[in-house]
Amino acid sequence: MIGSSGGALVHLCAALGVPWLPQTLLLPVRQRGMSPDEPQRAAHAFAGTARALLDRNPDLVLHHMHDPNQDRLTLRRMAYFRVKRRTLGPSYERFLTDHLAPGGEIVVAECRQRWPVTHLGDRHLFQFGAIGGMPPDEYRTGSDRVADYLRRYRTGRTGWSAPPPDGEAPEAEWGFEPALRDDISRFAERHGFRVRRIVFDGPEDISPLVADLHRWWFQRLGRPTDRLFVDSFMLLDPWWTLRASAVPYWTVFPVEPALSALHRYLDTAEPYDHIRLALFCHGVESVGMAGAGQWRALLDRARVDGSFAGVSPGRYPRDFRTFFDFPAALRRFTPRHPVPAPMLLADLDTFLGEHDGRYPGVRAEPVNR
Repeated sequence: MIGSSGGALVHLCAALGVPWLPQTLLLPVRQRGMSPDEPQRAAHAFAGTARALLDRNPDLVLHHMHDPNQDRLTLRRMAYFRVKRRTLGPSYERFLTDHLAPGGEIVVAECRQRWPVTHLGDRHLFQFGAIGGMPPDEYRTGSDRVADYLRRYRTGRTGWSAPPPDGEAPEAEWGFEPALRDDISRFAERHGFRVRRIVFDGPEDISPLVADLHRWWFQRLGRPTDRLFVDSFMLLDPWWTLRASAVPYWTVFPVEPALSALHRYLDTAEPYDHIRLALFCHGVESVGMAGAGQWRALLDRARVDGSFAGVSPGRYPRDFRTFFDFPAALRRFTPRHPVPAPMLLADLDTFLGEHDGRYPGVRAEPVNR
């Protein structure tokens, strides 16, 4: 699988037993003396660095992402450079020819999420804000809750002033740059590989499909189907989730839109007896963050027991121990089972055929045979 990032996709790859090659990579750049609340200044702080990177890597697009809402702590020390491949490049091509059997299949994962951007140069984009608790317009126009947030952190501001957007582009962290799809198609045709696409509107839109797929698979294997494990951003471990025979549901961040989407999933799914919930902690009470009480109410939907996994609700969102306690919490989700043999792509096709139209934000289609 090649393309967009996302925790649900990682679970899908683990179930299928296939490697995942990301299109987007994060390059942290050391940043000093920069206020998170000065996006205008941040946009131009690394012009020389960006140009040097792009001149030496003509197949990359650079998205400089600046989110003072959710990345308030880290922006004081680092800038977020996210680069997207426009072509496979020698390393990915070599990996595919070395490891993919003749006639094998490349799955292209394409998240259609877009965001307003400012073009700073050829293949150099500045994105103000990011997917989470606020829509793009609220970052720029402000709101009462933005003003409250800035007042809470004693910034002396009521809003942000950012470079005006001059277009839209694939979202820096999750969106898919379509030029890569064309290069994959050309490469596959030369080498006799097949290509299929999985296209979804937002990074979380595929989470219900992947959760239901695991439940369907577990039932066919004669395993329990009544255990749900809710991941949060980077807090996930697909192998231990499989060992626990837990149905994985990935949330992008612990924000209100993600909470609402999870409630909608539970509204339509068969009830779960056991629910475990991870919460990524970024250290700030950001706009749109769902509080511990809201998440506790979701856990009450478990028929037998629901609990937090490796996070203290009293310390959330500042419980940085969660990065250490989360793995242990997942390992305590017993009983354990052997990791099953990988699911076949034919099984995925069968599931999609049986559930056609159930996931309106997702479509899976072959490109060639």
